[in-house]
Amino acid sequence: MNAIAPVAKIMEFGPSTEVLLAVLLGIGFGFFLEKGGFGNSRVLAGQWYGYNFAVLRVMFSAVVTAMLGLFGLAYAGVVNLDLVYVNETFLLPQIVGGVIFGFGFVIGQFCPGTAFVGAVTGKLDAMAYLGGFFGGVLLFGFGFPLVARFYESTSMGRVLLPEWLHVPAGVVVLAVVVVAVGAFVLTHVLDRKLGNAGAPEVSP
Repeated sequence: MNAIAPVAKIMEFGPSTEVLLAVLLGIGFGFFLEKGGFGNSRVLAGQWYGYNFAVLRVMFSAVVTAMLGLFGLAYAGVVNLDLVYVNETFLLPQIVGGVIFGFGFVIGQFCPGTAFVGAVTGKLDAMAYLGGFFGGVLLFGFGFPLVARFYESTSMGRVLLPEWLHVPAGVVVLAVVVVAVGAFVLTHVLDRKLGNAGAPEVSP
């Protein structure tokens, strides 16, 4: 059968339709982040202090759901994976960026998405975080010529883990599922050991 997805690539929506869909999806994503409590830095901090593992569980759930859905639909011939956009890999710059992002998350307890959610709902710490975020964007934009060479180094192009590891996609999918299940089991054990009865009560 001929693939019918990704819809935006195969049906060739116009730019205005794509922007509208992006806005609607973004609003929906933000709504569910807030409903899950992820607009509150104290909920996010629980990941690092061991009293709330919701971030790990939600992220693994999202990754596994998207991965199984995408590769399952590709195997069934519904999705053409070659048309699915994947950021090009620039190994060293992205490792450095990941480390910086990690430090920012641990210190500020927000990522850009959760910071926007927190700011929209009136969280002052999220607003301060967004101020730093936009300041960093401007600094990077104006200072890009100074780091352009490093930014474009160690290019690997569009690469997926199965290609990079030279193993079937099913092996990678299984490995990620096993790690996710292990993380769920481990955090439930930690909940019992630490006496976590669930997410702590936090004020808005």
